[in-house]
This record gives sequence, structure tokens and C-alpha cells, in this order.
Amino acid sequence: MNYFEKVQAAADSINEMTANYQAEIGLITGTGLGDIAEDLEVDFTIPYQKIIGFPISTVQSHRGELILGKYNGVKVAVLAGRMHHYEGYSMKEITMPVRVLKEIGVKKLIITNVSGSVNEDFEMGDVVFLKDHINLLPDNPLRGANEERWGPRFPDMKDAYNPVWNKDGMRLAAETGLNAHQGVYVAFPGPNLETPAEYIFLNRIGGDLVGMSTVPEVITAKHMELPVLAFSLVSNKCYPPEAIRETSLEDVLKVGKEKQPLLRKLCCKLFSYLADQ
Repeated sequence: MNYFEKVQAAADSINEMTANYQAEIGLITGTGLGDIAEDLEVDFTIPYQKIIGFPISTVQSHRGELILGKYNGVKVAVLAGRMHHYEGYSMKEITMPVRVLKEIGVKKLIITNVSGSVNEDFEMGDVVFLKDHINLLPDNPLRGANEERWGPRFPDMKDAYNPVWNKDGMRLAAETGLNAHQGVYVAFPGPNLETPAEYIFLNRIGGDLVGMSTVPEVITAKHMELPVLAFSLVSNKCYPPEAIRETSLEDVLKVGKEKQPLLRKLCCKLFSYLADQ
């Protein structure tokens, strides 16, 4: 099968298992949101292994399940776990879940992640809605033959992020009790964290956050004209240089765990908000 056929086969297998569920809002969870299903009326939980041709997340904090359910009557599809370039996946494998979501009926997508702050005004535990990104990954999910049934050869990225959704998202975050900003996300390959010199560089080129995901998913969503709202949880402060501290996965997971209740509340508010847009 070619790539288009693989995506179709994965979507068909989900539809067969769920009687064509047709969720409206999609959510890709980062660290700290793995238990979002507890806030949903869950109808289906499908391990990635049961979806034909679907890649499998290998990161310990990612559950690796597609969860279909409802929040206040809004049908949602949650990818509880994502794939990353550093896991050894190709960009097409990383972004296949985004294409599958669109093929099973998702019309709007929320993408979350945890990231380091290279803006001295952004603190650990803050939420940052993405207004733009800088792609420093070594590959692109659109590389290779273009599938015209999905989108154009050269999609324009000017409106990848919706400023109105961001503004309203910041308001909802504040109502939830989260300190919120807007910022520019820089994608690095990982899995090592960046050096102090790289943090300085990222700040100088206009970055506010640095992480190892999200940008390939946003590019793919834009290619398919799937509107995106994306936000980051700041897990560690990386700028100015004197603020840098050695950071472990356990440190990142701790921040995610502490903020999980508020992040889940924010996502539920966003489900209802986006359903009305």
C-alpha cells in the first residue's frame, strides 16, 4: 500500500470498530494529560496496536490509545500518546495519526505539549498558546510525492494558528487558574535537551519555547486544512542562562502531574468552545 492507502486502511479499521463514530474535536495529548479520559463519557478505547498500520508510542508517559467519547455532548477523539522523531519514526509515521483523525471526521484539532521556556517572562507551570513556530527538525512531513486529495504541494503557513482561538483560549485558561501567554514554539529533534548556547540562540532567533514535537503535526493539519489550536505547558525555564537547571524526565513529569487537574479543565472548556466556533 502507498501512504494514502495506509491512512485510509487505519481510518477504515477505526470506523469498523466504532460504527463510524464521527468525533468533531480531536486532541493530541502531551505529558500531563494522559488521564483526560476521566473527564469524558468514554464510548471506545482502542490501543494503537489494534489500528491497522498505526505507529506505536514508545515514550513511557504516553499511553498509546485512541479514546472516543463525549464531553457535554461534544464528540471528541483523543490521541493519548504521540510519536516523536527521536523515537526513530519518519515524519510521515509521526503525522499519520493527524491524517487519520481528519479521515474519521475530526474537524478541529487541539495539540498539547510540554516545553522549555526560552522567554525570561515565562515560568514553570505557565501555559503558552502557540501563535507561530520555527521548524529546526531535520525533515518535513510533506517531503516526497504530494497527495492532492489532501492538500496542495506548497501549503502556506501564514494562518497555521488562529489568533481569535488563542485570545479566547487565554481567557479560558485564566478562568481555570492558569497563567497564560502566547508565544513562538521552536521544534528541536531531541532526545537530548538543548545546551545553554542553544537556548541563547533560540531566544535570539525569536523563540519563546523549545520542544520536540507539535510542529510536524501542525504542518500536516495545515496541509489538510484542519484548523489547530495548540498550547504548551512550560516544564522548565531555560532562559536567561543563569536560570538554567539540570532537568530530568522526572522533573518534567512532576510539573505535568501538578498541573494536570487544571490542564484537564482547560481542555474540557476548549472542547465546548471549539464546538461553537
